[in-house]
Amino acid sequence: MTFTVSIQTQDFDVSQELAALRAGDARVGAVCSFLGTVRERNDGSSVASMELEHYPGMTEKSISAMMDEAKKRFDIFAARVIHRVGLLHPEDQIVFVAVTSAHRGESFKACEFLMDYLKTQAPFWKKEVTPEGARWVDARVSDDQALARWGIQATNSIAP
Repeated sequence: MTFTVSIQTQDFDVSQELAALRAGDARVGAVCSFLGTVRERNDGSSVASMELEHYPGMTEKSISAMMDEAKKRFDIFAARVIHRVGLLHPEDQIVFVAVTSAHRGESFKACEFLMDYLKTQAPFWKKEVTPEGARWVDARVSDDQALARWGIQATNSIAP
């Protein structure tokens, strides 16, 4: 496994993904991963469910380009991004990002870079169902700020 992206409705097994990512590569001294899950509350409301939509083909291309950028910036061996779409509920896994390298510093930085990029640049649309009704989830100013520290300007958020 090298640099792979999966957009899928089905759940995934984190331990299997991590094992596959580092399998057969004796150079690996560090593996860093991030797992995102559906929260039961967001912006002061309880969340009954979240539906994620994407643009097939465009989404994978966007994330692959993001991984290419991570390869240029960091000394990493492999990376894996899984993002679920469809109807999800609190505690469900949404996103998985994992990176291997020789040393922890590069893995940590690359994993954080990939996640910051995913939050602002990947073409996903999220709709939450709350007691007040369904609402689209907007990007946050803090997500744009996180990406800016990597030298990438984004204006995806709607200022309060």
